[in-house]
Amino acid sequence: MKASVYIATSLDGFIARENGDLDWLSGSDSAETGEEHGAGTGEDFGFKEFLDSIDTLVMGRKTFDVVVASGQWPYGSIPVVVLSSGPVQIPNRLIETVESQSAYPTELVEQLSKRGAKHIYVDGGKTIQGFLSAGLIQHFIITRVPVLIGKGIPLFGSVNGDIMLQHVETRSFPNGFIQSKYDVHE
Repeated sequence: MKASVYIATSLDGFIARENGDLDWLSGSDSAETGEEHGAGTGEDFGFKEFLDSIDTLVMGRKTFDVVVASGQWPYGSIPVVVLSSGPVQIPNRLIETVESQSAYPTELVEQLSKRGAKHIYVDGGKTIQGFLSAGLIQHFIITRVPVLIGKGIPLFGSVNGDIMLQHVETRSFPNGFIQSKYDVHE
């Protein structure tokens, strides 16, 4: 099974402010939902194409809460697993596609694989870090927003050793966003 990350960061590597706020994303609703519209350009930065390539999304509870609070649900009918050690409030409108689990990344990948999942989207700081530490991420799409926020929630935490990446491509957008794609070397 392939696991990919699609996320935006500030130029200094943060995915949100310390309090989870995403106000630094110029012209966006939420970096973690892939809805960075680049100051009204209508550009989706390849997010729809990416969503079309996955069959399951795994996100952390904090990310889920941010997306639900935005009032938008950009994932359509894609099955979503929210990782949380506590209760998760799933709105009635999402009950058919969203479930909550408390599992280690390796256990969850095994479960999803048995269900037929082939390509999962991993989202949320701690969730991404957990999957990366377990060696379960194969592909990154990282969009860098040209802003320094100084401190916040980092995309990457400490790792057990070097993780070698292969650069696939980099694109720049008129609003100054830079998107790079990487594959993880095994």
